[in-house]
Amino acid sequence: MKAKRRPPVIRGLMGVGLDNRDGHRRVTTGEKFAIVGGSAETHEQLTETALKTFEQLKRRGKDLAEVAVDELADLIRQSAPR
Repeated sequence: MKAKRRPPVIRGLMGVGLDNRDGHRRVTTGEKFAIVGGSAETHEQLTETALKTFEQLKRRGKDLAEVAVDELADLIRQSAPR
């Protein structure tokens, strides 16, 4: 008999920007997220996406640990700048 696998619990988000060419070290942290690296523009976009994602979660009355991976992925896509 196979044991049922519990769904993953998301504890935090991590964003990593890889396009930094100016040597500046950018780090932004929140209660449940961290953004590191990237150009100024990329870092700002990653931070904005994280903040908007957490705003959406708050509107839905959910905590990060209560959200399914698929639902979180959709929220992040919706929150990303276009």
